[in-house]
Amino acid sequence: MGLLNKIFGSKVEYPPLPAGNEAMVILDELKMPLEELAHKVSDHLEVVPAEHEAFVFLGKPPKNFGIAWIHDGEVTGLKEFAEEHKLSQIEVGRLIARLGEAYQHASETPRYSTEVGGKQMVIIPSKSLEQEMHQILANTLH
Repeated sequence: MGLLNKIFGSKVEYPPLPAGNEAMVILDELKMPLEELAHKVSDHLEVVPAEHEAFVFLGKPPKNFGIAWIHDGEVTGLKEFAEEHKLSQIEVGRLIARLGEAYQHASETPRYSTEVGGKQMVIIPSKSLEQEMHQILANTLH
């Protein structure tokens, strides 16, 4: 049955994000931009909460995905990030590859589900993934 699920794209069901979880506090803080993103994007969303911000994988990570960064009350997509920091297509490709690897490093991290803006999202409350993503972005800019 597992092979058929992979072929036909069956979704994995995750338990609900527990009330009082630190990630829930961050999601509440970022509710407006998360709802905005949920309404704009039809893709599957996986959120990595961080202090006063969040990283959002869009699509099917670690292979076929986009990324958005919610910070300062705004949503920045990969395209805007690349333009703002004048990244070449090669640098963007490397960035995506490293973010995909970071996602895979967190493959054993517990995941939860919650609804934001009428859309189900997967929540990955992982300090190590958050730190790795920050490091990847910092290294890309230096």
